[in-house]
Amino acid sequence: MRELNIRQGKNSPEIILNPAGFIKIKGRSIHENVVEFLKPVEQWIDEYIENPADLTCVDITLEYFNSASARALIRLLQKITLVQLKHKKFVFNWYYESGDEDILERGEYFENILGVPFNFIRLD
Repeated sequence: MRELNIRQGKNSPEIILNPAGFIKIKGRSIHENVVEFLKPVEQWIDEYIENPADLTCVDITLEYFNSASARALIRLLQKITLVQLKHKKFVFNWYYESGDEDILERGEYFENILGVPFNFIRLD
C-alpha cells in the first residue's frame, strides 16, 4: 500500500494517509463537492482497514469546515474505527486553537456521535 498525499488548497485540507498508521487532516474544508474530493481518501481507507497497522493515529487540525465536510469526515472516522475488527487500535487527536470554542465543540460532537474517545489538544 502506498502513502496518499493531497496538498492543501484554498478550500480543501491537506490530507496525508500513511500505511504505517498515520493519518493527518489539516486546514480548511469548505470544498464545493466534498464527496468527490474525498473519494480517493475513502478508497484508501477501505483498502487500509483490510490490513491496518497495530495503531492508527488520526490527527485532525481543522480551522474551519462546513456541514457537508462534517458529514464526510464522520463517515471517514467511522470507517477507521473498523480497525478494531482486526484487533487493532486507533487514536483520534483533535487539535484546536486556544480560544476556538467552536472547533472544540465540533470535536466533542464528533466524539459523541461516534461513541469513541478523542484526545483534545489545545494549540497555544
